[in-house]
Amino acid sequence: MQRSYLFIICLFVFQLACSQIENNTNSIQFEINETNTPESTGLELPARKKPTLTIPLEERDPNTTMSIGEEENEKLDMTKTDGLLDNKTDMAPKAFTKDKEPSLEFDRDMNLGDIKTGARFVSVQYRDHEYVDGDLIRVYVNDDIVQSSVFLNSSFSGFTLTLEEGINKIEFEALNQGSSGPNTAELHVYDDNGLIVSAKEWNLLTGRRAIITVIKE
Repeated sequence: MQRSYLFIICLFVFQLACSQIENNTNSIQFEINETNTPESTGLELPARKKPTLTIPLEERDPNTTMSIGEEENEKLDMTKTDGLLDNKTDMAPKAFTKDKEPSLEFDRDMNLGDIKTGARFVSVQYRDHEYVDGDLIRVYVNDDIVQSSVFLNSSFSGFTLTLEEGINKIEFEALNQGSSGPNTAELHVYDDNGLIVSAKEWNLLTGRRAIITVIKE
């Protein structure tokens, strides 16, 4: 009878021990913190830094200064050329160059030659190609005065002459010699197509004439 009680007590103690072991073998629980992490798109790039308008302090050169947005202008060099022309500063323009000294060789009429053309008219242009000193001329066509007094300037001036059949004689009389040298001029004659058909010069003493003849064929 005592053995039966002892067996029951041992069985009860064994069950208590098994129950305690079962409670200690429960699974370990981990604390999970939920985070709102966006789903990956499959392509992830590193974060980009915002641009800056300043240079980092360690990269600055204290011996130099910077100008932002300013263009450096090259200094103008008046003596610099493109190599096409050789500037000669010791030459004066013809308008400031004195005429030749008056001499007996200019005390005569000058024949400037003949022009043969089929043009309906010609343009007669003249100017003072030497020192502009007040030279005056009178113009005749076939012995008739067409311009009584013309001041010769440094630029061309003149008239258009409708040609007659045959000879058209044009004369230029020196009314004076200006203030320097003889009466000097450059003469250009153009046909009705604007082509130059004669280019001459004269040096005359007062009262002398330069004569050119245009023959219409």
